[in-house]
Amino acid sequence: MKLTKKSHACVRLEKDGRTLVLDPGMFTEEDAALGTDVLLVTHEHPDHFDMGRLRAALDVNAAAEIWTLRSVAEQLSAAFPGRVHTVGHGDTFTAAGFDVEVHGELHAVIHPDIPRVTNVGYLVDGAVFHPGDALTVPDRPVDTLLLPVMAPWSKISEVIDYVREVKPRQAYDIHDALLTDLARPIYDRQIGALGGTAHDRLAPGASAEL
Repeated sequence: MKLTKKSHACVRLEKDGRTLVLDPGMFTEEDAALGTDVLLVTHEHPDHFDMGRLRAALDVNAAAEIWTLRSVAEQLSAAFPGRVHTVGHGDTFTAAGFDVEVHGELHAVIHPDIPRVTNVGYLVDGAVFHPGDALTVPDRPVDTLLLPVMAPWSKISEVIDYVREVKPRQAYDIHDALLTDLARPIYDRQIGALGGTAHDRLAPGASAEL
């Protein structure tokens, strides 16, 4: 399977000529979701869910479908009947040859005064886990963790402890649009040294074979 990093929290996964895209949001390239067969969205925040990018992807490929939680599905289902599927924690499905498990229920706490929205993570082919905006630990081993490295709801000690708890074979940074170039070496060094697993960062547009 080929992993391609897009800006911020979005990634593309490709295998056997089919493509799956997770979380194309407002910080993601305009064309990041075009040509995909499967779209997965973890939650409703605009850095993960951009209506224009999703509609464009569904318009370009009339066979493309989306799996997401109810708060996002309700905004798209009328325009794309039969192509928008609602999922929640514990669900499993197969789409375009990708086997997907759904883990998690709530967004991480940003501040006690801010209500928490729903959030789900996706484990693809039993190997690649995208947690969205939460530090969800799946109840099964993870080979490749897509690591939300910097967010208003986290600090680096929590990120490091999350890697330690999940124990993936490797971790790739996501959720990094707000991380400045000055800070990146610090995060790379500390997560790499303390996380206990292989840690790497892909520039937007770069790929890795998993």
